[in-house]
Amino acid sequence: MYFYVKNKRKHREMKVLKIIFITAVLITQSSCGGLNDSTQPANAEGFGAIEQGMKSKFGKDAYYTSITIMHDKFIGNMISLTQTNAPESLKMEEWNQSQNTWKQNSEISIEVPEGSKASDFMFQLNDEINLRKLGELVEESSKQLEAEKELENPTLSLAFVKFPKNGDMAKAEYSINLKPENGGTTFTFMYTLSGELIKMDY
Repeated sequence: MYFYVKNKRKHREMKVLKIIFITAVLITQSSCGGLNDSTQPANAEGFGAIEQGMKSKFGKDAYYTSITIMHDKFIGNMISLTQTNAPESLKMEEWNQSQNTWKQNSEISIEVPEGSKASDFMFQLNDEINLRKLGELVEESSKQLEAEKELENPTLSLAFVKFPKNGDMAKAEYSINLKPENGGTTFTFMYTLSGELIKMDY
């Protein structure tokens, strides 16, 4: 009887240790932001995850004047952006992310025409402009190159939101640069916010 209780106790202890280990892994993942932006694929789901990571870092109501996602086959995705949570302060911060680590590069001051609101010259990530749509267009551009140029595995060089300095949302664009997997000609695609192809160049 004693032997049975002893083994039962040992089994219980092992079960507790297993639960502690799983909890520790989950906490570690949470402390690292949960999403590894540097390894996200260049598609709607991957870029959508990057956007969620940005919203966790800067807040869902942050304002931006630029967002660029670059890709290197050794480093992975790198993100460069200019943002603020207080447009009326006329100050913005430039941030870079590499290997899933954010670093602030500088703080800049901006000027706007008298009588204007600074937020009129910025954009937010929402239904109108979002990274999921940008990732979807990367996929479409890649498929177009495979079909029309017979390129195998076109890879992302960079993708960004091109936002006009005058704040005219109607002229904002998504821009995407793709190139062959082993280097060569860079192909540039430009789209409206609704996803209509404006032009493809190389």
